[in-house]
Amino acid sequence: MRLALLSDVHANLHALRAVLAHIDREGADLLVCLGDSVGYNADPKPCVELLRERCAVIVQGNHDLAIATGAYVGNLPRDGQAAAELHRTLLSESELDFLAHLPLRQVEHGCTFVHASPERPEDWLRLESFWQVKNQFAHFDTSICFVAHSHLPGIVADKLGVLTVKRGPRYLVNVGSVGQPRDGNPRACVAFFDTETYDYRLDRVGYDVEGAVRSIKDAGLPARLGQRLRRGL
Repeated sequence: MRLALLSDVHANLHALRAVLAHIDREGADLLVCLGDSVGYNADPKPCVELLRERCAVIVQGNHDLAIATGAYVGNLPRDGQAAAELHRTLLSESELDFLAHLPLRQVEHGCTFVHASPERPEDWLRLESFWQVKNQFAHFDTSICFVAHSHLPGIVADKLGVLTVKRGPRYLVNVGSVGQPRDGNPRACVAFFDTETYDYRLDRVGYDVEGAVRSIKDAGLPARLGQRLRRGL
């Protein structure tokens, strides 16, 4: 089965549409979203609608929970708090309820899917060091665990010297971000994984960044959010 994995759309409709079009061209049997459908950008409602329609698996991210319930909004970055307040007014009660009741972890097709980390997913750990990442292998049972949250794509194996995904080792794989990349590359991230061959590929997809910036401005959100999209940081 060929999976398409996307995460951290963060209400960036321009990026999401481009990524979904890319998936349609490349082909996938199943779409998986690793959380944070909302937050930061200007179009939460159409992004939630598209993801609900297209994704067979969706797990909860910290922005999803904060916007859906009002809990932990104060823990978000300042610009994230501004977006959260706006998004709560733009989403229907049904959509907020949907986000509030998403699972923190899902295990399907021999893979673990979680937004932040398999270790205490409800605490939204940010995996920032090699040893912190290595510790995660004790907290999932499958051969591969897909995460996001940091917006920084990468692969870590449980064996030294393994740089690409193949059968044998176990892996923690960060699929990056669709809606707010932070690795210096403004193009959206989308990953593909074949559960039979273990072929893994991360693609970068260009989209109308300036259109997304205009949407942020029109929504009255902080201009810094648009600047981040231009820089990919």
